[in-house]
Amino acid sequence: MPANLRPPRAASKPQTSRDPALAARDAALTLLTKALSGRGGLEAGLPALARLSPEDRAFARALVMATLRHLGPIDRALDARLSREPRPPVRDLLRLGLAQAFYLATPAFAAVDTTVALAPRPVRGLVNAVLRGQLRDGPPPEDAESLAPPWLFARWRAAFGLAAAQAIAEVIAEEPATDLTPKGVPDSALVEALEAETLPGGSLRTRRRGDVAGWPGFADGAWWVQDAAAAIPARLLGVRPGEMALDLCAAPGGKTLQLAAAGAAVTAVDRAAPRLGALNDNLARMSLAAEVVAADAAEWPDTRAFDAVLLDAPCSATGTFRRHPDVLWNARPSDIASLAGAQAGLLAAAARRVKPGGRLVYSVCSLEREEGEDQARAFLTACPDFRLDPVTPDEGGAPDACVTPEGWLRILPHHASGGLDGFFVARFRLMA
Repeated sequence: MPANLRPPRAASKPQTSRDPALAARDAALTLLTKALSGRGGLEAGLPALARLSPEDRAFARALVMATLRHLGPIDRALDARLSREPRPPVRDLLRLGLAQAFYLATPAFAAVDTTVALAPRPVRGLVNAVLRGQLRDGPPPEDAESLAPPWLFARWRAAFGLAAAQAIAEVIAEEPATDLTPKGVPDSALVEALEAETLPGGSLRTRRRGDVAGWPGFADGAWWVQDAAAAIPARLLGVRPGEMALDLCAAPGGKTLQLAAAGAAVTAVDRAAPRLGALNDNLARMSLAAEVVAADAAEWPDTRAFDAVLLDAPCSATGTFRRHPDVLWNARPSDIASLAGAQAGLLAAAARRVKPGGRLVYSVCSLEREEGEDQARAFLTACPDFRLDPVTPDEGGAPDACVTPEGWLRILPHHASGGLDGFFVARFRLMA
């Protein structure tokens, strides 16, 4: 986001009409503003959609997601047309207006008229002129580099090379499919009903849209929503029936469900007690069992040791931009440094809970080396009783391109057709 987006005062906002078209766009404006506020991101704004009909709610969310996926090119175009930064909410309104016209195929007149109607009266002329001018010129040019915040693109280029950085950035603009993890081996009838393809490792990928609660197999507990890359760390833990497994920082719980479905006796720990409610609901829906504990993983006083420990650590989440594009625009370099310190502490705490001969898998949904590769190297130096347990090609459903010479996984979003979340995964074993 350009650095000049925080003017001192907001102009008063007009009263929204009862027109559903305006109500949906007004809710989208609230959601976009929340998504870019850095305080809770996109999730914090979702209550603004609650008052809408299902159709308008879907439109508002799709509009905001399209805006966020193309925010770089949109802002570049607006910067060229605005002589100075307007007061809120004008830039966000302009962003939404251009996204409607160029990425949602909303008729130009509707995109302009509804955006102008929501604008504060003193700036309606400006909003009208900017939108119509850009509509005459066509969609903003969209090269890969323009899709990502410049500082993040520079980091990816330094870490992975120019071609890989461009390939990562190109994924930002793509709308992802929905990945599902089946409880067991799904029958062909369910796969067909879901209009899904089976991915390496066993995840299902579908282009279905709408409320997943109405999809085939949901009520029966046949599957849960989980990105195909997010399902890999638990598979690499290789739990066997009856083994004691610990899932640290477990919420929202997809990995806990995987471990329980594999027959392990699972303890799931997370300090965010409200998020554990969803995990308990999913355990019940899937007819699976786990011990669920609300506690800080670094300070949990339980003294048990486990056969298998999974730490999916809190991180900058820059690898999740396919479904959460707001993370790109809210991330800050200082966040990465502070998170890396917390991750090191959590990894040390996780290591203390591994039985001799047991396994520890560390993962982050981040593209940043400080949170991945650097953590793994530092851990092996600090904990000489652990050795790296190398991941082999095709293990866990990871594409071959993800396996590094060191023996860990660096999953990049372009490593599979249709995209994956970005992850780092390393597996360690405590010597007996």
